[in-house]
Amino acid sequence: MKVAIRVDASLQMGTGHVMRCLTLADALVARGAACAFICRTHPGNLLDLIRSKGHVAHALPVTSASVEASSPAIAAVGDEPTPVHSHWLGATQAEDAEACEPILAEFQPDWLIVDHYALDARWELLLRPHCRQLMVIDDLADRAHACDLLLDQTFGRDAKDYQAWGPNDCQVLCGSQYALLRPDFAALREYSLQRRARPQLHQLLITMGGVDKDNATGEVLMALRVCPLPADCQITVVMGTAAPWLSEVEQQTQDMPWPTRVLVGVNDMAQLMADSDLAIGAAGATSWERCCLGLPTAMLVLAENQRFAAWSLACAGAVRMLQLGNCLSYELADLIRDVSDSDEALLRLGECASTITDGRGCQRVSDRLFSGVDL
Repeated sequence: MKVAIRVDASLQMGTGHVMRCLTLADALVARGAACAFICRTHPGNLLDLIRSKGHVAHALPVTSASVEASSPAIAAVGDEPTPVHSHWLGATQAEDAEACEPILAEFQPDWLIVDHYALDARWELLLRPHCRQLMVIDDLADRAHACDLLLDQTFGRDAKDYQAWGPNDCQVLCGSQYALLRPDFAALREYSLQRRARPQLHQLLITMGGVDKDNATGEVLMALRVCPLPADCQITVVMGTAAPWLSEVEQQTQDMPWPTRVLVGVNDMAQLMADSDLAIGAAGATSWERCCLGLPTAMLVLAENQRFAAWSLACAGAVRMLQLGNCLSYELADLIRDVSDSDEALLRLGECASTITDGRGCQRVSDRLFSGVDL
């Protein structure tokens, strides 16, 4: 089976889309598939990382500010409104489809997978002739699609949310049971859940995504300085290699009241999470990783497109929500007091989180992809 994947990373959109596609690609390759990525060269792209994992990666140039322009190719397909995130593309949809066409024509994929908020049914219809089947990965339910299979790994999402956005014969996989997690999370799930049977607060993990373009990490560290963390607590900050505030955060950690380390581009996130007692983390793809391991989490929403998932997790008791701004230090202090005064607070958060996903979503999705192709 051959699979082409159209996905981007950038300082603006972060790394989550590429990382979840890489996870799926690794699982498919392990079962004998061949995968090829198509990505634009935005600042903060992950083309080198994709290639280092052994995958083919085709680079497309950033050709414009990506304000959707009218064109005969797009107009002939439909009159849908421009996607809200169209400025993330670096080209018009017609330009992007035209650039992808020769790559797909040569590769002749069984599946074309697209994971991009700036692309919709117009792009998909232009490229359907160049693949046997088309899959969309989405979590917004805000634009039309023309696909055979749609995946939304968000907890609380229902297939009905996409009824107005896709063809009647499209199969929709919805819910966090399909979360695309690397196999090491499922492998460490039992260990992680067992060590939480005796709640403690000695290891605090801070992870605000692969980019953290607005330096939420720095705000959290500043707020923590006035929080009643145990004297023997150790803090680990995880940042991406492209994080623009990395040097400032490293400087900031040098005089924290507790031992604090900064790890960059880690390869053992599952082990780090499993060995942590509490996380302060951004909403987004890492939410499902923390839930799989039952890691109690204080969650911050860093982008509007994270709000639905964060709200759903908070309603399920799987996270404690915090707000950036002047009240962050007070909210964090309240949380630290709660989990320090009572073992039940940490225990309850972890137990609720662990019910969200078992970490085997990638296997479920890859099963579906292989079942849809006559090998």
